[in-house]
Amino acid sequence: MITIMQPEVGRLIAERDVGNGRGVRTGRDGGDEVDTAVARITIHHASKRNAMTPAMWRQFPELLAELSTDTAVRVLVLAGAGDTFCAGADISTLRGGAHAAQGLSVAAEEALASFPKPTLAVVRGDCVGGGCQLAAACDLRFAARDARFGITPAKLGIVYPASSTRRLVRLIGPSAAKYLLLSAELVDAERAMRHGLVDEIHPGDTLDQRVADFAELLATRSQLTQAAAKEFVDGRTDRERVAHWERAAASAGEEAEEGVRAFLERRPPRFSWTL
Repeated sequence: MITIMQPEVGRLIAERDVGNGRGVRTGRDGGDEVDTAVARITIHHASKRNAMTPAMWRQFPELLAELSTDTAVRVLVLAGAGDTFCAGADISTLRGGAHAAQGLSVAAEEALASFPKPTLAVVRGDCVGGGCQLAAACDLRFAARDARFGITPAKLGIVYPASSTRRLVRLIGPSAAKYLLLSAELVDAERAMRHGLVDEIHPGDTLDQRVADFAELLATRSQLTQAAAKEFVDGRTDRERVAHWERAAASAGEEAEEGVRAFLERRPPRFSWTL
C-alpha cells in the first residue's frame, strides 16, 4: 500500500492487488495461475467529505503514472472513503487562487482519462464538482442508489474548464450537460443513469461485490483489445495511432489465436499481451 499526502490535509491511498480482479496466465506446470490484477485509489478527506486539496490534485498524475507502468495492474478502481465519493475541490483552498486550482484539477482529470487500462469509478453519496470531473474521466461509473451527481461552478462564479465541458458533452450530450452546468443542481443516480453519466446502479450493500466481480471480468480480457478500444472510443483515430495499433495486433498474433483457441476449447483465454 502506498499512502500519499499528510492526513490532516487529505490523502490518496493506492492499493495494488485488492478486490477479486484476476488475470489468468499459464503456470510452469501447464496449469492456470491466477493473478490479482486490480489497483484501487481511494480519496480520503473525511472532514471535508473527501474534497480534493491542491496537494491531492498534484499527486494524482504521479500516482497514475506509477500504476500505468505496473504490468501486474490490469484494472483501476477509483472510490471515495466512507459514504461519499468526492465533494469536489476543497473550497477553503480556492481563496485568491481558483484559476490555479482549476489547472491542477484538469491535469488530474486528463491523467485519469488517458490512463491506458480500464478505469471504473465507484460512487457512493455525493459526486460533486471536481469529483464529478474525476468520475467522468473514468471509462465506467457504477453507483449506489443513494449517489448524487452535480457540477456546481455556477454557485461559485467559476468558469468550468473547456476540456472538462467537452468531455461531459461527449458523455451525456449537450442538453444534459447544460442542465448540470447552468443549474448546478444535484441529480440522483436514476436520472444520472438516464443521462448516461452512470452505467449501473446497485444497492449499497451489494455494490462492492458487483464492482469486484466486474473488475475480475475486465482483468481477464485482452489488454491489447482494451487499450486500442479506449483510444478509438476517445477519438484518437488519426493515421499514426491507427497504424500503431495495426502493428501491435500484427506483432501479437498469438493474442487472437489464443482467444479463438480458448473459445473452441470452451475455456477462459490466457492472454499474454501487456502494456
